Amino acid sequence: MAAMPIDGSAFRPITALPKAHLHLHFTGSMRHGTLLELAARDGIKLPASLVEDWPPQLVATDEKGWFRFQRLYDVARSVLRTEDDVRRLVLEAAVDDAADGSVWTEIQVDPSGYAARFGGITAFTDLVIDAVREASARAGIGIGLVVAANRTRHPMDARTLARLAAQYAGRGVLGFGLSNDERRGDTTQFAPAFAIAERAGLALVPHGGELLGPAHVTQCLDNLHPNRLGHGVRAAENTAVLDRLAATGVALEVCPTSNVSLGVFSTFEEVPVRTLVAAGIDVALGADDPLLFGSSLAGQYAVLRAAQDFEDAELAELARMSVRRSYAPPETVNAALVGIDDWLSTMPDPA
Repeated sequence: MAAMPIDGSAFRPITALPKAHLHLHFTGSMRHGTLLELAARDGIKLPASLVEDWPPQLVATDEKGWFRFQRLYDVARSVLRTEDDVRRLVLEAAVDDAADGSVWTEIQVDPSGYAARFGGITAFTDLVIDAVREASARAGIGIGLVVAANRTRHPMDARTLARLAAQYAGRGVLGFGLSNDERRGDTTQFAPAFAIAERAGLALVPHGGELLGPAHVTQCLDNLHPNRLGHGVRAAENTAVLDRLAATGVALEVCPTSNVSLGVFSTFEEVPVRTLVAAGIDVALGADDPLLFGSSLAGQYAVLRAAQDFEDAELAELARMSVRRSYAPPETVNAALVGIDDWLSTMPDPA
């Protein structure tokens, strides 16, 4: 198929492309307007970077920068005070993803971050599962839940969360993850938690290989046995690591906007999506934390179209990868793949 004009005058609409969203954090999925409204309701003073200077200017390539990023995330989490707040967040995230063309979204949450306010990790997990069920029906998309541990906390906490996730396997929770600053904590110490999740048949989807280089990707592969790896973009720096990812079939959840916002890459042109795909690795684009990075799921596809001249056929293949590497029901996967083919077979309307 011939390439479309790079000025965007005759491109197919990205929001009409069926896709799956596999890298989305719970608080980070909150609408900016909702953050402002809930903060005003309870008299919570937000920093300027979350109000008039939003989206914030973030660089997390040093620990001080990550601390500032994490502080903003913690402030945003603090506005969630009631069960209705939680239900609202999940519903709005589902509606926004549906508008971006997502047919299936996997949202990641650390229940321990909300336990004190919502009656413990089990009560909060019950609440989120119920909110997901309601939002899925109302927004018309499928949603799966990933329970994620925090690598800045003790590995025993991760085991507690892995056992929690295992209790809900097949009952609303589909996976187990590990997030936060990968420069902190010893990845090898989280292996027992992932073994618990693996025995329960959960998808294993830790973060790795973003702030640290390809050696950290190898460490995750050796100790956590991921099915997908959150980010993993630094694997592009080492051919042997790329080959291992391809050989083991581990997919990468790549988030271009957050990579650039956090200083992992200086420009969108540097995000190595084509390098990863050329190595035989499945790539699923994700928005990570729309609240902090100011970009949506569709925005990740738009960035590659604008900055790297991705053609519609290439974007369609990325959408196929996201759907195939999701944990959506087979009927959802099959319908989405048909929809992607239909999207690509339809000629774009001229501007």
